[in-house]
Amino acid sequence: MVLNVDLHSHSTQSDGSLRPAAVAERAKARGVDWWALSDHDALSGLQEAAEAARELDLGFIPGVEISVLYSGVTVHIVGLNFNPADTTLQVGLAQIRQTRFERARQMGDRLQDCGVEGAFDGALSLAGNPHLIGRVHFARYLIQQGVCDTFQQAFERYLGDGKRACVPMQGATLEEAVGWILSAGGKAVIAHPGRYPYKPARRKALFSDFKALGGQAIEVVTGSHTPDQYRQYARVAREYGFEASRGSDFHAPGMGRVDLGLLPDLPYDLVPVWRDWIVEPGH
Repeated sequence: MVLNVDLHSHSTQSDGSLRPAAVAERAKARGVDWWALSDHDALSGLQEAAEAARELDLGFIPGVEISVLYSGVTVHIVGLNFNPADTTLQVGLAQIRQTRFERARQMGDRLQDCGVEGAFDGALSLAGNPHLIGRVHFARYLIQQGVCDTFQQAFERYLGDGKRACVPMQGATLEEAVGWILSAGGKAVIAHPGRYPYKPARRKALFSDFKALGGQAIEVVTGSHTPDQYRQYARVAREYGFEASRGSDFHAPGMGRVDLGLLPDLPYDLVPVWRDWIVEPGH
C-alpha cells in the first residue's frame, strides 16, 4: 500500500474557499493519509489545520507557498515541514503581504478601466484574509457580477499573466524565499513548474539557480499539471537530482483539475520529498 500524500492546498487564510479545518476534513474524507496546508505567503491557518488534523488522525505537515519574482514572472516556492515560529520566515512573509494589498488596489483600478465597477471592494469582501487578496478573489467577484461565467474565463479575459487587469506580483527573490524556508528548517519546492511561461533556456536557469541556492524538490504530480507534464517533470527531477512532491493545489470544491487526494502516485523511481518525514508501509 502506498500512502496518499497531498502537500499543496489552500484555505480562506489565502485564496481558498474553505477554512483550514474544513480543508482537513475534506482531505480525510478523500483518503489522504498525510496533508499539508500551504496558503499563499501566510502561516495564519497552520494552528487550526494542525489541530483539526490531529482530531481526524490525519498526518499533518506545515506548508506555505511563497510568491517569488524571477525573470519577470511570478513563481511559487512551497516550503514544507518547517518551524512556523521562525522569525526570519515570518518577517519575510509579512513584507510580501504588504505588497499584495497594493497590487490588489492596482488590479481594481485596471478592472475599473475595463468597465467593471467596484472590483476592489467586491474582491476584498470575498477574501477571508484581507491582507492576502489576490486574483482568485477578483475572479469570484467577476463571476458573482455576471461579467464572466467561469474562473477560466475570468483569467483568460482579465486576470491571467499579461491580460488587461493583471498586475505582476512583486514577491520575494528566489534567494530570499529559499533562504527563509531553509532558515526555518524546511525543504523548498518549486510549485507546479509547468505553469510558468518560460522558454527552455530560462526554465533551465530557474532549476539550476534553485538548486544552487539549496532548493531540494519540484512538484511533479500536481493538480496544475497535465498527465504529459507529470512525465515531463519526472524527467526534470531525475536530470537535476530533485526530490519529487505531490499535491492537488486545492482551492475550492469544483475548482481546478483534481480534488484533494485524487492524484495518481509519483513515479516509483523518484525520491519523495517526504522520504525523511513519513515511513511508508513496507519500508
